[in-house]
Amino acid sequence: MKLYNYALTATVLLATSQASHAQAFEDKFRQLNDDKFRSPNVYRTASGAPGHEYWQQEADYHIKVQLDDENQSITAQSTITYTNNSPDTLRYLWVQLDQNRFRKDSIGPQSDSTSKPERISFSRMESMMTQESFPAGYELTEISYDNGDPLAHYVNDTMLRLDLDEPLESGESVTFNINWAFNIIEADVLGGRGGYEYFEDDGNYLYEMAQWFPRMAAYYDVEGWQNKQFIGNGEFALEFGDYRVEITVPADHIVASTGVLQNPKDVLTSTQRQRLEVARSSDEPVKIVTQDEALENEKEGTNDTKTWIFEADKVRDFAWASSRKFIWDAQGYKKNDTDVLAMSFYPAEGNPLWERYSTASIIHTIEHYNDYSFDYPYPVAISVNGPVGGMEYPMITFNGPRPYVDEDTGNKYYSERTKYGLISVIIHEIGHIYFPMIVNTDERQWTWMDEGINTYLQFLAEQKWEKDYPSWRGEPRNITSYMASANQMPIMTNSESILQFGNNAYGKPATALNILRETIVGRELFDFAFREYAYRWKFKRPTPEDLFRTLEDASGVDLDWFWRGWFYSTDHVDIALDNVHLLTINTQDPEIEKAWQQEQKEQEPTSLTTKRNADVNYKIHQQPHLADFYNEHDEFTVTNADRNEYSELLKGLSDEQKEMLKNGSNFYVLDFSNQGGLVMPILLDLHYEDGSKEHVRIPAEIWRRSPEQVSKLLIRDKTLTQVVVDPNWETADVDTTNNYWPARAIPSRIELFKRDDRKDSLMERYDEKLKSDDES
Repeated sequence: MKLYNYALTATVLLATSQASHAQAFEDKFRQLNDDKFRSPNVYRTASGAPGHEYWQQEADYHIKVQLDDENQSITAQSTITYTNNSPDTLRYLWVQLDQNRFRKDSIGPQSDSTSKPERISFSRMESMMTQESFPAGYELTEISYDNGDPLAHYVNDTMLRLDLDEPLESGESVTFNINWAFNIIEADVLGGRGGYEYFEDDGNYLYEMAQWFPRMAAYYDVEGWQNKQFIGNGEFALEFGDYRVEITVPADHIVASTGVLQNPKDVLTSTQRQRLEVARSSDEPVKIVTQDEALENEKEGTNDTKTWIFEADKVRDFAWASSRKFIWDAQGYKKNDTDVLAMSFYPAEGNPLWERYSTASIIHTIEHYNDYSFDYPYPVAISVNGPVGGMEYPMITFNGPRPYVDEDTGNKYYSERTKYGLISVIIHEIGHIYFPMIVNTDERQWTWMDEGINTYLQFLAEQKWEKDYPSWRGEPRNITSYMASANQMPIMTNSESILQFGNNAYGKPATALNILRETIVGRELFDFAFREYAYRWKFKRPTPEDLFRTLEDASGVDLDWFWRGWFYSTDHVDIALDNVHLLTINTQDPEIEKAWQQEQKEQEPTSLTTKRNADVNYKIHQQPHLADFYNEHDEFTVTNADRNEYSELLKGLSDEQKEMLKNGSNFYVLDFSNQGGLVMPILLDLHYEDGSKEHVRIPAEIWRRSPEQVSKLLIRDKTLTQVVVDPNWETADVDTTNNYWPARAIPSRIELFKRDDRKDSLMERYDEKLKSDDES
């Protein structure tokens, strides 16, 4: 890029030309109410808050479940009371049967596509073969009203329709029973969000039970019944309710669960109960079941059983875990309206990582999520180590990272990636108790509304753990490769249609929110607005529009352009600095201006012809009499007429206007092009000749009339030597090579390698000595 030098006339300081294009104008700042948002109503307001007639359904459960540790199966009986708080009359109800997802004839496996593989891993082969043979899915043994009369129903893959004898009017409730059984999947083989893990060394099992009971589908004002089939990516849409769950397991098992244990004297020793009481006020985790006790517990099984009874109020789901292998630690945390017992359950295989980091990570999460949203309202928060890599439920989470065992030495080790992976996944999954377990978004429709928002908050919490915490997502620089990629969909895409799932539903929305906080809105305004969103929709079901409207309403910043670009399009950020023009005031004094023009002329390169004619004996030199007035004077000669015109000009100017002609400032015009399509603020570092530096932030609204090319005037007394666009990499600009004036060399490295000329021959392989079993 070149510095273009101009003089400004006094009558017109600057005319900034906007590029004209033949194609239709694309309004990047068009308001979303025009074409994207639903009209506000009595249920959801234009401000993004719940309306004065907002409603939601309620589903209360009483469940008795029995775990068969010999056959890895459960049987259960449930009584469900469903309350219709909607203004509608319901003739049927929909229930989710998520375990049916693992049947080989379900829509999930049936809709899986594949390429023609040349290689398949053993684990993938095991998974495919198990999918074909494993007797998965619910066995529904009874569906009846609470008086025992049969309730008509129809199973549609992963959804169950209950056909009511009498329509359920607004404000009425219906109570019914569903009894069922199913075989528990091996989580590592079929890849579910729950299941069992088998430990070959000691012959024991660890169970993480999720999506284990028929759950009422969501019914709400925007979607009606959310009865999309459970294909696999789109998770869950559920109703709040109160639960009483009685879990019968082998007597030597320890159970972790949603809710509060109601019968500790029946299932815990007096020592364990005493340790729990100490843990509530301890400033470090207290072992309720120690590692030695857990290892001793692994040695023998039992035919006896115990029933653990838990109750949970105002939750949208219920999960639990059970094993005789569990170590159990706990620590209380109390601040403001939060009074929680943070607990971790893990086998000895999880140490030393888990006893050091799990419960500490739970409390760290609650501390910082409380700052950015609302006080954690539940009495417990649990992290369980098992076969599930990371999943969340009310009050309980399943998290996977563990150390590995060196096969030669038997020693345990963990990598830096595993350490931070454990801390991060616990922060993420405990964070999900806020979003979507309390701010109850429809995951089946919009994955990003819980995953993206939660990943954003996870990033904030991670950065409070230690300086330079290696966060995977959140930093703008980490999303640029995805933003520039070809195969992507807008964030506002249904969960089952997303391409590049992790980047789309987690990384991009998390980065977008971080950019809003740090660059567009500012921390103070954005944090206030986000807390308002969390407060408004705590224990309610928001939609994307409610989020977008609330953040604008509470911050006072029009963000429709941002939502349109980041959430409704696949445009990316690539703002190029094309040219820098230097303009100075034309004083109109001929003595000054003719000298300036001559200086500019003299800076032009001498033409090649003139250079090569340097030794020519010109005609005018041979015959000097041919020279006249024009050989002594050129266009830079100041004439009396020029001086008279200048004098006349000054007579017509005020003193202020005369001072303007003496203005010695530099007028810089910077030309920018929007090569990625996504409008963003233009952030600049200006470097000056005296060594100083200035940071300039040009709002995104500069693009509103010309979204492809704009020019910006900067008036400075100093001389510019360098301009850098987005110097701190705040905006996720995908190509920083066009962000510099003057353009700079792009550093890279060349790796040298030595060729291996050895050939793998059949003769050499034939002569290789056969190894014995001991040598292999």
